[in-house]
Amino acid sequence: MNTISELKRLLDERIVIIDGAMGTMIQRYKLSEADYRGTRFAEWPTDLKGNNDLLCLTQPDIIRSIHLEYLEAGADIIETNTFNAQAISLADYGMQALSYEINHAAARIAKQAVEAYMSANPGHKKYVAGALGPMNKTLSLSPDVNNPGYRAMTFDEAEKAYYDQVRGLMDGGADILLVETIFDTLNAKAAIFAINKYLREYNLRGKVPVMISGTITDASGRTLSGQTLEAFMISVMHAEPLSIGLNCALGAAQMRPHVEELAQIAPTFVSCYPNAGLPNTMGEYDETPEETAAIVAGFAAEGWVNLVGGCCGTTPAHIKAIAQAVKQHAPRPLPELVAAL
Repeated sequence: MNTISELKRLLDERIVIIDGAMGTMIQRYKLSEADYRGTRFAEWPTDLKGNNDLLCLTQPDIIRSIHLEYLEAGADIIETNTFNAQAISLADYGMQALSYEINHAAARIAKQAVEAYMSANPGHKKYVAGALGPMNKTLSLSPDVNNPGYRAMTFDEAEKAYYDQVRGLMDGGADILLVETIFDTLNAKAAIFAINKYLREYNLRGKVPVMISGTITDASGRTLSGQTLEAFMISVMHAEPLSIGLNCALGAAQMRPHVEELAQIAPTFVSCYPNAGLPNTMGEYDETPEETAAIVAGFAAEGWVNLVGGCCGTTPAHIKAIAQAVKQHAPRPLPELVAAL
């Protein structure tokens, strides 16, 4: 049985748990510039503090420990620490050439955590999702208000950066490819193109699950690039995703109407991993695990979700509370037409 078949069977049985925030957990370690640099990058010409993906090379034990905390909290799927680990975003640090290496290391670290957990807990299958973030540049919008036709990158540049990321994640042992926090669907299309190219080249079509998660940025119910939720979903369905969902930007309470809408229209499994509420004036998240879990459990009680977890501000405590809260609820059934295929 391949990974897609395994996950479909699991998703038919129960609501599957995704992990929580990586950045929030890294912040707890209060790492210094020297910690980020390690020995290898001690003389690097630019500041590196804040380059969380680099920690896969300089502080792998910390990343592995965070993964294990989420697994012990009940996560079935953990995401690699690769949110910005493609050449476009890594260019901020002059580290474009390290994209493949960082992604390979990130997937390997996550896989090691999964193997360690499953060895200690026989019969509990866990999965690694290779995380592809939205990039720090957008294909649909101009960064120059005086030149609306200007674009900071081309589609081909975005696709190439994502392809190198996919190659590193897969070589490192990722089970799933997750395109997440999508605020520009054209960026997501570049990621999907790269994924499909890789899967074709390595004869892996239909064998590697692809999950897609968009971001509704405000009460308008649209992505940053202006698409409605339904338009976004239709725009990415050619990827034949295992799931489509929402994450980031909003807390669970603000995400509620959008999750309800997606549950009504999606022909796939539906995922939802919100922030721990909205940030306070200091940019921190105050929503407790119990508060987040209660709202997410409400989604489960309505029959809207198949996969749930947490994004910014969430911790292993949030994931544990969510896992406990949704345990009593059945997963959202696939629409009959899809289930019959």
